[in-house]
Amino acid sequence: MPVSAEVRARLRGFLPVDAEIRYVFPAFRNDSASFYVVVTNNAITVVANRRFSRTHPKTIWRTFPRDVRIGPVDTHLAPTFELGGREFVVDEEYIPVLNAADAELAPNTLPPDPLRDLE
Repeated sequence: MPVSAEVRARLRGFLPVDAEIRYVFPAFRNDSASFYVVVTNNAITVVANRRFSRTHPKTIWRTFPRDVRIGPVDTHLAPTFELGGREFVVDEEYIPVLNAADAELAPNTLPPDPLRDLE
């Protein structure tokens, strides 16, 4: 399910005025904290949500340069990725979004096959 326009508007308030949102997806940590990963034309911003809320962003957790890769996604048990030294869980439906964000960094390459073990 895509991130709602209402949440995107709230997230825009955490970004520079000239930032163009390219991708947004929710991510979670094992300590039940929830975040939104916002990929813009210039940066990757991870915004923490208010406790027990997935629709009310609270503060910027970290900002990374746009040339940082978000993946690869480890799909062994639950889809996870590491960013900023922390492991995040992402719903399966957002794996293509994450892969597309990474694919922009190297447009002539394909993202890693998430089901490579099924060969």
